[in-house]
Amino acid sequence: MRKPGTLLVAAVLASGLLVAFASLPPLPLLDTGEYGETTVTVQSANGSELGTVSVTVAKTSAQRQIGLSRTDRLENGSGMLFVHDEPGAKSYVMRNMSFGIDIIFIDPDGTITEIHSARPPPADDAPYTGRGLYVLEVPRGWASAVGVEIGDRVAIPASV
Repeated sequence: MRKPGTLLVAAVLASGLLVAFASLPPLPLLDTGEYGETTVTVQSANGSELGTVSVTVAKTSAQRQIGLSRTDRLENGSGMLFVHDEPGAKSYVMRNMSFGIDIIFIDPDGTITEIHSARPPPADDAPYTGRGLYVLEVPRGWASAVGVEIGDRVAIPASV
């Protein structure tokens, strides 16, 4: 049998904890460090220029995890370039996205290995897979509009 007042003491302690937690400053968003910026050029397999994209460069694991999820939209000619530590099979999802994108997988030599046209969830929540060292995300429909195909190349500056 409980002693009288046990529930009252527990309630007071719980409310004190709630007040203590409520008065703490909010937790910061995941610290991603500084993002780089550069321009990449997409070329057809025969070397003619198809388009250029001003990209934000995501090089760290935290930057790659967040990706474009904190972005409201992409302007035509802009995007994000994901740089991985090692080439290989990669899988991307549309985490917290509110707009569609093209997801372009790129081998270390700049060759495009896979292109996906992804709609935002809930219309599409499938993982998008491909292989490469880089992944370029641009506004949905951009790759088709400029004629990008598997086997085309992306010129990525060596400084990336």
